Amino acid sequence: MKRKQFNRFSILAGALALTLPLAAFAQVKVGVTVSSTGPAASLGIPERNTVSLLPTEIAGQKVEYIVLDDATDPTIAVRNMRKLVTDDNVDVVIGTTASPGSIAMVDVAAETQTPMISVAANARIVEPVEGPRIWAFKTPQNDRLMADALAKSMVKHGVKTLGFIGYNDAYGEGWLEEMTAAAEAQGIKIVAVERYARPDTSVTGQVLKLIAAKPDGILVAGSGTPVALPQSELKNRGYKGIMYQTHGAANNDVLRVCGKDCNDMYLPAGPLLVAEQLPDDNPVKQTALDYKNKYEAKYGPGSISTFGGHLWDAGMVIEAAIPVALETGAKPGTVEFRKALRDAIEQTKDLAASQGVFNMSADDHAGLDERARVMVKVVDGKWTYQPDLQ
Repeated sequence: MKRKQFNRFSILAGALALTLPLAAFAQVKVGVTVSSTGPAASLGIPERNTVSLLPTEIAGQKVEYIVLDDATDPTIAVRNMRKLVTDDNVDVVIGTTASPGSIAMVDVAAETQTPMISVAANARIVEPVEGPRIWAFKTPQNDRLMADALAKSMVKHGVKTLGFIGYNDAYGEGWLEEMTAAAEAQGIKIVAVERYARPDTSVTGQVLKLIAAKPDGILVAGSGTPVALPQSELKNRGYKGIMYQTHGAANNDVLRVCGKDCNDMYLPAGPLLVAEQLPDDNPVKQTALDYKNKYEAKYGPGSISTFGGHLWDAGMVIEAAIPVALETGAKPGTVEFRKALRDAIEQTKDLAASQGVFNMSADDHAGLDERARVMVKVVDGKWTYQPDLQ
């Protein structure tokens, strides 16, 4: 009798043990690869920090976040994504920080049928929405949206000629393409184009050529603290025209590194950067302030970054999509769930996040409109909302 009872207990215990991996298998896993070291670290660190603020339970499912650093290296970003999908069996990937790495990850997303939400800006990550890019989404504003805001502001400033210095990678090339089109549409002529690398320590030659062209304004197309290099060099060489930056410069670390040389520069940015200064009827003000308050409560006053906001928004998109995907009956950890999650992300509607209102579709995997941009000027080392330049 005792032997029979023992055998039954053993069978039950074995059966329970077999169910435990299945229970763990059922939780939603979110892979994250960001550039918390390397040239884009000033962007990637607030993105990494933001992961700790994301919900750990959604629609009754536990959510696990697995975070890796790709050191601003596209090769490592691709390797990280493969590891997250094949070794960790994640359902969706957020990342990466810089455009070259994100563009490289798109093929892996398609190959493994895993949705990815990039926190990099280049429109090539998601456009056109065909082939591998049906698996790719992104939360930062498209360069085109921001280039249009810049060009309209330049007209109001009386700018007729423009100089350009940008990264010699996908980010810089994408911005040159979009800014050229936006400038031409407003009757502005680009008279000088220079490039530099993210790790460069000198841009003297490029700056001298820009100044020699005598443009009314100059746009620096970079991201993170490396944008301070041409900004400071132009100021120190006596350039008196109007300085513009992209939304890649919307980072408090840029102000710290650039110091007084950043005063009077203009840039388009997500509403999060100046959330307190927005009118109360702005649709993203409350969401932006919610994220800002949570982030600064944990990481200190003034630590907020629009780049962390892009990851927060990616988390919001996933949070909205998970219940929709679960309704299909697909289980986390399966190909079917990844497909259902991709479809749910594509159906995101009227989601007011920290940087804009998202409306995804089969033709638009960025989903942002003019509500995702504001014009900002640096005044006495502080971001200052410029509604008259909208």
